[in-house]
Amino acid sequence: MIYLDNAATSFPKPQCTAEAMTRALTACGANPGRAGHALALEAGRMVEGCREELAKMLGETDASRVAFMFNATDALNAAIHGVLRTGDHVIATLLEHNSVLRPLSELSRSGVITLTLIAPGEDGMIRAAEIEAAFTLRTRLVVMTHMSNVLGAAQDAAAVGEVCRRHGVLFLLDAAQTAGHLPLAPRAWGVSMLAMPGHKGLLGPHGTGALWVAPGVRLAPLRQGGTGSSSESMYQPRIMPDALESGTLNLPGIAGLLAGLRFALPHREEGRGHIAALCSQLRGLLMEIPGVRVYTPRGAMLVSFNIAGRASQEVASLLDGEGIAVRGGLHCAPGVHRFLGTLETGAVRVSPGLFNTKEDVAALASAVRRMAAQ
Repeated sequence: MIYLDNAATSFPKPQCTAEAMTRALTACGANPGRAGHALALEAGRMVEGCREELAKMLGETDASRVAFMFNATDALNAAIHGVLRTGDHVIATLLEHNSVLRPLSELSRSGVITLTLIAPGEDGMIRAAEIEAAFTLRTRLVVMTHMSNVLGAAQDAAAVGEVCRRHGVLFLLDAAQTAGHLPLAPRAWGVSMLAMPGHKGLLGPHGTGALWVAPGVRLAPLRQGGTGSSSESMYQPRIMPDALESGTLNLPGIAGLLAGLRFALPHREEGRGHIAALCSQLRGLLMEIPGVRVYTPRGAMLVSFNIAGRASQEVASLLDGEGIAVRGGLHCAPGVHRFLGTLETGAVRVSPGLFNTKEDVAALASAVRRMAAQ
């Protein structure tokens, strides 16, 4: 199988990820932060080690600002529901994943908030000036994806963050497609909260993620319960990360994430160049094929396309039959498909990873050429 669906979940994982998860289950399976015996303390060290590595990746000196989540969706929901109040105005973009669009749309439909969605320019980029022009006296939060999972081009987070900082507006950045691939500097960029998954660019397992929260930003917790701290109180702790981490953490997942990111981050620059080169190669090959339309710009970290007269799901299914894994459909991002005019057909998304080769890309292009000729 040629796996080209890394924007959904990176695969294969490095062997160290699986080995760390096995060790957590077989040699250190206790509950972190819930007891003082040796196994619990060792489990706690695994958790805090991963937290510290994530904080370091973000340029954060206070690791307690990083809370573990189930995935980026969980982190985005925790941030959105944690800061919004009745009467708030929120600005997001048409490029957002449903992990952002759905909670915001539900809050808007129920009358809790008002919502403005900003369209990208023809180049797929969001302009900070257009976000600033949409501010009202009730604007509390701006939410933006760092990189669309359909277009694959990084947005200017620093420019948007500067606008938000000047107006005293919170800024939530969705780094689902960039964590592990691009440098992240949320404090320098004026970001208030940053959500990321563990199972994509960080090469961790499914069901892992994190939310970074800037100092001075307080979230009402999405979940409340046992934290192993302040157990004499019936009220949720206010300190980070305990305020957001109720219940038993995913120790095997966090152990695997620690191993994965320790593998991924030293290869980040090399990996980004490798993936960009593969995408450039594929984009060039596809654009030579009659009847194929490519939607992603030059320099993107993935390639989205369609074959004229064929639904994207059909193309993805045919490729699967040839042993090539890609994704068709709307990619949980209906706004960007409205922007592209592909809401009815979706698009075929090809997302190479660190372990793919030029031969993989050439094989995909050859298969598409045959399909387009039929």
